[in-house]
Amino acid sequence: MPAGVRAIAESLGEIPAYVYDLDGLRRHAAAVRDAMTGTQIHYAVKANPDPKVLRALAPYVDGFEVASAGEFQRVTEVVPGMPVSFGGPGKTTDELALAPLVHRWHVESPAELRRLTGPADILLRVNLGVPVEGAALTMGGGATPFGMDPEGVAECLRLLPTSRARLRGVHAHLASGLDAPALLEIARAVLEYGRGLGVAEFNLGGGMAVDYRRPGNRFDWAAYGEGLRRLAAPGETLRIEPGRALTAYCGWYLTTVIDVKRVHGERFAVLSGGTHHLRTPVTKGHDQPFTVIHRGAGGRPEPEPVTLVGRLCTPKDVFARRVPASLAPGDVVAFAMAGAYAWNISHHDFLMHPKPEFHYLG
Repeated sequence: MPAGVRAIAESLGEIPAYVYDLDGLRRHAAAVRDAMTGTQIHYAVKANPDPKVLRALAPYVDGFEVASAGEFQRVTEVVPGMPVSFGGPGKTTDELALAPLVHRWHVESPAELRRLTGPADILLRVNLGVPVEGAALTMGGGATPFGMDPEGVAECLRLLPTSRARLRGVHAHLASGLDAPALLEIARAVLEYGRGLGVAEFNLGGGMAVDYRRPGNRFDWAAYGEGLRRLAAPGETLRIEPGRALTAYCGWYLTTVIDVKRVHGERFAVLSGGTHHLRTPVTKGHDQPFTVIHRGAGGRPEPEPVTLVGRLCTPKDVFARRVPASLAPGDVVAFAMAGAYAWNISHHDFLMHPKPEFHYLG
């Protein structure tokens, strides 16, 4: 835990807080940038659209990937002038009007291409029938709402001569939570397919694994970058869209212990925060990694299995189940890996509890 995070934790009141280690984020982004030499990086804003996070990342990425008009507005206001790619399966009429303003527009269907009346540089999002075993989330490889199968792509190609869209290449984001070898196999299939269409630009999506159960097990960026350099042919542009794998490690969610009790033989620690602030563990079904800062009065209880819960009126408000820990009222629990798909995907207004504070290091 960075010293700055610990200092904030030691002074924390009952209002939970997020802390973003921007210096740590910059170091990580710089290492990824170095590993991915030869491949463009567009940060997937959906992972964490915090303005200070976007500014910290801007020097290390080639652009930003957005999936809504709101994200587009955030990026263009916070980091003006950066290239923007626009994706998402259900674009509204107002969003379609933004197409001429973006660097690359990801077309999801023939119907979307028909609705695209203004000029646009497009990538066709493909959903290829390739294996995506071991993925945490599957967006392709079979019947899903995302992208097009080869028949849909063929229909788009027939529409292009009468469209104002300019075909630049293909986009594919088939799965999330994969290691470097698995992503390279998907990349190989996407490149082979796109070359068959005669295009030379490829957005290979994100999906780099983040292991919440083993935080020290990091995605192998060096192997991925080297593998893509071997796969690329002269004159081709390769692009990736990492989100979680860039920002997850920079975020901490701090919350105090309100109560510790035993019910039917099981021990529970009730925290001042909840999954309305940090929804990640309940949605992904894992125990969120954490560190305890002891502040409570009296002696320390012996470590024993305890379930860490929030104070929402639902049994799903759980951060971690039956993990060994020594906890007492007044202690602070600092949840790590809270820099992506955390605050921004949580149901903030359930029970109308106070919003967390936000702190930034660097």
